[in-house]
Amino acid sequence: MRAASVGHQCPECVSEGRRTQRPVRTAFGATRTGTQGYVTIGLIVANVVVFIASIVSAKHVGSAVGGSNFGGLLGSQTPLTNDLAVLGHQLCQRPPSDAVFGCVGGVSGGEYYRLFTAMFVHYGLLHIAFNMWALWVLGRPLEAMFGPLRFLAVYIVCGLGGNVAVYLFSPGTASAGASTAIFGLFGVFFFVLRKLNLSVQSLIPVLIINLVITFGASSFISVAGHIGGLITGGVIGYGFAHVPQRRRNQYQTAILAAVVLILGVATALQTQHLTSTLPHVGT
Repeated sequence: MRAASVGHQCPECVSEGRRTQRPVRTAFGATRTGTQGYVTIGLIVANVVVFIASIVSAKHVGSAVGGSNFGGLLGSQTPLTNDLAVLGHQLCQRPPSDAVFGCVGGVSGGEYYRLFTAMFVHYGLLHIAFNMWALWVLGRPLEAMFGPLRFLAVYIVCGLGGNVAVYLFSPGTASAGASTAIFGLFGVFFFVLRKLNLSVQSLIPVLIINLVITFGASSFISVAGHIGGLITGGVIGYGFAHVPQRRRNQYQTAILAAVVLILGVATALQTQHLTSTLPHVGT
């Protein structure tokens, strides 16, 4: 027999009660599995591993780690960042036999994977250190509220939103970093706090400071990526905060799918625009 608050219960009764008892969920449908922060930790580890691989691929390790721009924040390009960063198109002169002067490589050349991989590569030690600190601060509470899988999906879609914005508004400039997804988490966090009737006063100053840095150092930082991620996160956060509890998972999945669909259409239209406007030469 097992001691209970009143009297005793048989082991079979306790097991049956555990099977029939519904787990406690947060306001956004998550169980306690997200409180350990495993996805947040996994994302940080993935970024660090890719950063180490980027250093190994560099000819000059020192510049890849510390960099020479903006106090080391941007570091320098490496073969890996060149292959994985968001780059809309790349102009080059092909041999005349190819009859093409135009796009060779980049997203518009079919390298759509860059829209995903760019959120895992960084330029310099300070760049990745700042982003991973922000991910640690924002990721753990959001993962606890959303659960691991839901949080991972939100993170990736926010990163895609920022990178698609780079593709739309800065297609000729290489851009990379987890900040597209992190700015998205800012947008999600704002509406999460409002839904829970918690103060956003501590969040707004941090967001404003980051926006000031973004616009103030626009020659080093991708404004389109940060703002695109922030808007994407705001849309997701607003949607998640206002879906009805009944069939909540289905509504949240539909919101993420709709955002991805919109991003996909925008990417396809931009690809069509870039490939149609690049100059060609006849044979």
